[in-house]
Amino acid sequence: MSDFREIRLEKAKALKALGQEPYALKFEVTHHAHSLQVDHKDLPNGQERKINVAVAGRVMSRRVMGKIAFFVLADETGTLQLFLEKATMENFSEGSDDSSSFAQLVDLVDSGDWIGVRGILRRTDRGELSVKVHSWQILTKSLQPLPDKWHGLTDVEKRYRQRYLDLIVSPQSRETFRRRALIIRSIRRWLDDRQFLEIETPVLQSDAGGAEARPFITHHNTLDLPLYLRIATELHLKRLVVGGFERVYELGRIFRNEGVSTRHNPEFTSVEVYQAFADYVEMMNLTEQLISSICLETLGSTTVSYQGTEIDLKPPWKKVTMHDLVKEATGIDFSLVKDRSEAALLMVQAGLEVPAKADTIGRLLNEAFEQKVESSLVQPTFVMDYPIEISPLARKHRSKEGLVERFELFIAGRETANAFSELIDPIDQRQRLEEQQSRRKAGDLEANDIDEDFLNSLEVGMPPTGGLGIGIDRLVMLLTDSPSIRDVIAFPLLRPES
Repeated sequence: MSDFREIRLEKAKALKALGQEPYALKFEVTHHAHSLQVDHKDLPNGQERKINVAVAGRVMSRRVMGKIAFFVLADETGTLQLFLEKATMENFSEGSDDSSSFAQLVDLVDSGDWIGVRGILRRTDRGELSVKVHSWQILTKSLQPLPDKWHGLTDVEKRYRQRYLDLIVSPQSRETFRRRALIIRSIRRWLDDRQFLEIETPVLQSDAGGAEARPFITHHNTLDLPLYLRIATELHLKRLVVGGFERVYELGRIFRNEGVSTRHNPEFTSVEVYQAFADYVEMMNLTEQLISSICLETLGSTTVSYQGTEIDLKPPWKKVTMHDLVKEATGIDFSLVKDRSEAALLMVQAGLEVPAKADTIGRLLNEAFEQKVESSLVQPTFVMDYPIEISPLARKHRSKEGLVERFELFIAGRETANAFSELIDPIDQRQRLEEQQSRRKAGDLEANDIDEDFLNSLEVGMPPTGGLGIGIDRLVMLLTDSPSIRDVIAFPLLRPES
């Protein structure tokens, strides 16, 4: 590695001595690879088209054959061949001060370097559209080698640690992040077109609430104040609804001090949406329309292939209660269970684990669902009517005792969205948060604390509201056929190599 670097440093010095700054200031680009390939696909083999073009990119490979050479140049849009002919370049530079000769290009430019070239179009006898180069300019001299072009970047962890290398050698990775950007843009446009207003809420908060999750803790030095990174945008967006905004959302980063897996990263992206005068049924309709529309816009179809399985996102989607799903999978009807002991016994008989922290019938119901049902929900499914114990911010169900009006959307065996008919009764909300605070004091670090200002806002009065949260990273995983959340987060959190 060091020898390689020293050789390239010497070439950089040689370029500078010849008047070629190895780290250029700018280059005027007139065309990109993809548009040239599309616009000139009619150019016959062996023919030239005297259109002056200036393209720039990274040299991906080189073939030198005496007085001619072929380089492959990659820009953001694709690749393009450079046809380098000694006679052409020398004839073009005659009578000028141009020192960028064929010999200098072949000797001093390596794979990995950024260059800019000017020339005309030529399709080779073998049918490859090329730029017949008249002149060239070094833009950046690369001192490190690229991964082997045949084997790529096979070390998965290195792909995540050095994402720039992954993007250089993997068009699929570049396409994933390009599509992610389009998905996020489409979500914003869809919501904006329906009169939802995006309003930013604080990342640094004195009370971390809005979800059952362990927060990151930081400190403000000037104020000598402990602060949390937000675990949700929910409570501040609800304050905005109290203040009179009827349709609000925020798409942004969330931080949760939790483990890392193929579907969890401590820093992730979500969109939360709140609509006054709506309930969780309307949120189901909104979720179906939003996700299916985004899929159609970005992929051209509402059918996606995910890890070899075809998933149909065309509405309407299946709607089923958590009770019914658990009963079907385990034979246990939790609606008939009298106490926790009975529920625990039935779970053991069904071969399920009974965690000690699941200290109520509702929590055991959720455990049974997570152990036996969740991974089987491949096609989009709204799982409805959750236990009140695990839903401290959702409204009590209008007709089912012990449940709330909440749904989660499952696709490809994982939760993709979560929504409520929001709890707007300040007395009920206080009681729920006090119960959460008791669990927190007993050692449950994911339980909510009491946010007095939020409770005060509810006492001022919040209209009936439907709320929805969608995990952007998991949605992008689905729409890019990515098996791990690390594949769709450009720079995922990793343990330092040292």
